[in-house]
Amino acid sequence: MDDLTPGELEALQNLAHKKAGDPVPFINIADARRLTELGLAQRSHEGWDITPAGAARLARLSGSGPTDMGR
Repeated sequence: MDDLTPGELEALQNLAHKKAGDPVPFINIADARRLTELGLAQRSHEGWDITPAGAARLARLSGSGPTDMGR
């Protein structure tokens, strides 16, 4: 899988915070579309949402292991 740009990583982190119910800033559309292409996010009625693959990718990058964000 390709490495994420700093903007894509920030967008992915923001989507994880969004899933947790935290307020997040607007997500850059280009970054969100790229995450969608990679299967790390998906389009929803509310914008974009992190996928289980996206949550797993964040967990690997942070070294924290699996999380429940993908449920």
